[in-house]
Parts: sequence; structure tokens; C-alpha cells
Amino acid sequence: MDFDGAKKYVFSRMKNELSRNLHYHSIDHTKDVMSAIEKLAEMENVSEHDKELLLTGALFHDLGFVITYDGHENASINLAQEILPGYEYTEDEIKIIEGLIRATEIPQTPTNHLEKIMSDADLDYLGRDDLFVIGQRLQYEWKLYGKVSTLRDWHKAQLEFLKKHKYFTDSARKIRDKKKEENILELEKLLCYKK
Repeated sequence: MDFDGAKKYVFSRMKNELSRNLHYHSIDHTKDVMSAIEKLAEMENVSEHDKELLLTGALFHDLGFVITYDGHENASINLAQEILPGYEYTEDEIKIIEGLIRATEIPQTPTNHLEKIMSDADLDYLGRDDLFVIGQRLQYEWKLYGKVSTLRDWHKAQLEFLKKHKYFTDSARKIRDKKKEENILELEKLLCYKK
């Protein structure tokens, strides 16, 4: 696998082709997911080969946004199938990467260990201090795409999402659950919800 070559290719396309309206689904989000994968893969004792598959999945999981907003996961999978053979990825490796991309689709339904790591890495920020900063980018993006109108509607949607969300790996639960609960309380305060 020529991971470095694939990474250079994807980052170049993202820089040149992603819409400027993608304030959340940007190259920064892809880098953030890759960083979360590095940490979770180590904690979950993943092999170097599998970590490289995970990182490739992270690279490609939102590349479909260069083609479409809704249904971007399918576009991402098509791009991975088309591009990765040119970077010496085997058919079996590409199949695994397809599953990793699919595992980021909401609602998340990972079917194996690597897909669980991928799902957790994609939403790692839910259990971090920067939830509100990152969430603001998504809120602005959704507003531009007509998916949310008011800030209050956004906060309600985010609170509902956080309450339903569960991390799949022990490692993610260990490092992110406590802060995620604190973030839920913050959102409830913001919305003046009574306990």
C-alpha cells in the first residue's frame, strides 16, 4: 500500500475541490479523524497494517463531498474503488476500507473491530473540550445547506444526538465518555432544561 501517495492525492483534491461552504467537513476534520485513529489504534492494539487501513478509511470517508453533499459516503466508496488500486491497495484491502467508510454513516452501525474504531474516531470530538467550537462549524455548514434554521434548533439537535450517541470501543469510552456527559449538561444548561 502506498499510503503516502494516496494521502497526497486526497489532500490535493480536498484543497482544490471541496466547497468553501464545508466549514465542518473540511480537510481539518479529516486530519482530526486521522489523529483520533492514531490514538485509538494504539490503545486498541491494532497492527501497523490495520492502522494504515484505518488511516486510509479516514482519508477517503469524506472525499465524496467533492461530488455531492447528501449521500457522500457512497461517492467516497466509489472514489476509493476507483483510486486505491493505483496506489497498490488490493481488492481485499479496498473492501475493508469500504466498510470503514460505511461505518461513518449516521446512524453508525459498525460490524467489526476496525469499523468500531473508525466510527469512534469520526465522532471523537463529542467527548472533547472543543465540542462547541467544532459544533459551531457544523451548525454554520448545516445552515448554509438548509438543514437547520435557528441556533436553538441546532443546540436541540446536538443535544439529542449526544444523548443517543454511544462510543463502540472500550478505549473511546475510557477517554471520551466523561467529557461527553459534561458536554450534555452544558447543552442542557444552554437550553435551560430542568433536571
